[in-house]
Amino acid sequence: MRRTPFVIAAASLALLLPAGAHATAPTAPTASTTPTAPPTFGTPGGRYERPVSLTLRAERGTTIRYTLDGTTPTRADRAVVPGQALRLTKDTNVTAVAFRGGRSSVPVSAGYLVRGKEKPVARLVVMSDVHIGGHEKNDKKYESFFDTIGSVFPEPDAILSNGDMINDNGDGRGGDHRIVSEIFRANLERKGMDDTQVLLSHGNHDASLADMRAHYPRAWFPDAGGGYYESTVRGLHVLTVNTETYDSDRAQRAWLKKRLAEISADPANARTPVLVQGHRPAPGTAMDGQQASNPRLAEDLAAHPQVIYFSGHSHLNINDERSVHQRDFTAVNDGSMSYVEMDHGYQAIMETGLADRFEAPTAQALFVEVYRDRTEIARVNMAADKHDIYTGGKWSADWQPPYASAGTLAGPAWTVRLKGRSPQETKDAFTYTDARRNTTAPKFTDRRPLALADGGRTLRVRQARDDQMVHHYRVDIENPATGTKLLSSKVLSEYYFMPRPNSLDIPLPATEKGTRYVARVRAVDAHGNASRETTLGFGG
Repeated sequence: MRRTPFVIAAASLALLLPAGAHATAPTAPTASTTPTAPPTFGTPGGRYERPVSLTLRAERGTTIRYTLDGTTPTRADRAVVPGQALRLTKDTNVTAVAFRGGRSSVPVSAGYLVRGKEKPVARLVVMSDVHIGGHEKNDKKYESFFDTIGSVFPEPDAILSNGDMINDNGDGRGGDHRIVSEIFRANLERKGMDDTQVLLSHGNHDASLADMRAHYPRAWFPDAGGGYYESTVRGLHVLTVNTETYDSDRAQRAWLKKRLAEISADPANARTPVLVQGHRPAPGTAMDGQQASNPRLAEDLAAHPQVIYFSGHSHLNINDERSVHQRDFTAVNDGSMSYVEMDHGYQAIMETGLADRFEAPTAQALFVEVYRDRTEIARVNMAADKHDIYTGGKWSADWQPPYASAGTLAGPAWTVRLKGRSPQETKDAFTYTDARRNTTAPKFTDRRPLALADGGRTLRVRQARDDQMVHHYRVDIENPATGTKLLSSKVLSEYYFMPRPNSLDIPLPATEKGTRYVARVRAVDAHGNASRETTLGFGG
């Protein structure tokens, strides 16, 4: 059928415009209005067994500037020399921006894990707190997540999903496990991960054990009745415990203690890690034991320094160096695949201003490589784009792909070594202990790190630098004449986004005209090390 062009005459168009508007012919974008396209990466992010030669390209007439530390590039950062590639010899986040005149592109980032040719004994992905409740908001999300998994481990030996697969709150959502099973199986098939084992633990939002048994393949959750079981992955022992009942379950405790004693008694296992997964963290371990339970579990693991205990539940992010802890064994926080949390007691900059919020819409997982003499644990973002956890006053953690930050690194890899001829010698050689915590304080590197912005409505803080990460800023603003506090807050640095912003615009309360104020700011890392105080005086 011949189609007749649909034409709106100028007179008719005027009727469609709001009062006072004028109909004008469309104009082609000019050089001053055309958005600057972001750079492209010649080599995608992922895991490589050799140094990476990375070429960055952008439109003619632009200058590409880049960073290698997770920060957003500025005009002061290094420029790419045309025709020269960046050589990456270690794990690196590369972030690039294209500049043209006074304009710039959006930043783009990629994460590179640079390894040697040594083959690991086993490769495992460890995740937790999936919280899937339907196909509509999760199908595309998990396609992206499995694409990221495949970019690092094309064929992982196992995926450990450590509890809270669904979001049951006693409201009969146990059938949602079927949806999780469908989404995981579809992506395993799509990515060709036919031989990848899936091992699940039971969490507090997973409804009943019967619901899990009913909706997953037996190999994914092969418990004998109490939600705990043993598996092997490439010869490695993997013990799954049920932390919903552990301390009160005599049979489970007896089973775990017996199996650990038997494994430890074999001299061949002295320097081989035993992987234990349980949904809830153990007291006094990762993230200072926040949201921990089951003190008897910590007691039962204490005699076995070769144990690496993975836990979730808290949603606490894996950017934080406290997410790994060693004393009697190694404890590692898994992060979360739905959203992450930070310690309570801090404030975040939200669309409505400073708020007592501790969540961010970031998804993360651990990529574990077990070698003969060590275990390397990489921290990878599935999605860490800057995004408000509440948008328009509504929960918005169900944001959809594409994710510009997919595959970037949430921090340097942790390395666990088992050295020593006795359990005590092995413990004495641990790296991530309280006694060996980092003591380097952040530093402000800008000459003037504080300034007023937005017509005096916000305090702009140029971010400090740290050898690990700046966790938050202590911000105190007062009237020095009266000692009255205008603002006293601990403001999160947004370290959980990728790339990290170079500055924070902290909203100010209303000031009094003619009154002088002094802002005092310190940068603080995750271990409590604080920078020197920097100040700014200003008038209301």
